[in-house]
Amino acid sequence: MTPAINSAKKAKITFNVHEYQHDPAAESYGLEASTKLSIEPARVFKTLVVNLTPDELAVGIIPVDTQLSMKAIAKAAGAKKAVMAAQQDVERATGYVLGGVSPLGQKKRLKTFIDNTATHYSTIYVSAGRRGLEIELNANDLSKLVNGVFAALVS
Repeated sequence: MTPAINSAKKAKITFNVHEYQHDPAAESYGLEASTKLSIEPARVFKTLVVNLTPDELAVGIIPVDTQLSMKAIAKAAGAKKAVMAAQQDVERATGYVLGGVSPLGQKKRLKTFIDNTATHYSTIYVSAGRRGLEIELNANDLSKLVNGVFAALVS
């Protein structure tokens, strides 16, 4: 069990866990999940961590086949700008390794923003806390669990 799965269990929400054989040579972990689980990429979301200030991190959750707009996440967070966070900062704050960062069960609660396209589907997939493991859940349940705000985040 990962902290992400434990978090979903504790909240008593409806979810499913999907596992696949992760290929370390995969260029995009999210697209790999989409392909191996036969799910359209628009329903598989990646968890990205940005710096809003040198000391403030935030999370952006977007479809795996899109790119996070730094202007959009900064605007959603009420910040002047955003930049991708360094790997060590991401891993220290979340407790997860890159490629397996889940929005659920993070060590430190960060401001979280979810791309509003997540609400177009009855369920979406996010990392369950390690490469090769996805958790399927309702976007509104995800939002409640992480105190997330829906916003347009992709360019």
